[in-house]
Amino acid sequence: MKKQNRIDYGSLKSKIGSVEITTGAVLESNGSTSKTKTGAWRSLRPVVDEKKCIGCGMCWTYCPEGCITKKDAKKFEVNFDYCKGCGICANECPVKAIAMVVEEK
Repeated sequence: MKKQNRIDYGSLKSKIGSVEITTGAVLESNGSTSKTKTGAWRSLRPVVDEKKCIGCGMCWTYCPEGCITKKDAKKFEVNFDYCKGCGICANECPVKAIAMVVEEK
């Protein structure tokens, strides 16, 4: 049987004044969000205007879900299975090549 790495949460505790806190944001997980398709509840979807896109990668850099990938030398694409439609990519695009449109089911 494979030995699992366990986190000793007791070693992460600190005391500030009379309050005991756990240091950091350590989350133990038996899975990954990459195994759970979360895009189904999205109400807005990003649509990239390929003619405007300059391939700077700002959308990829700021996407909190990591669902934007490099398609070729200067173009990126969204994996809609995982995109939650937050709009951060559209907000960070310096040339406004990404529009958030209402999701149609």
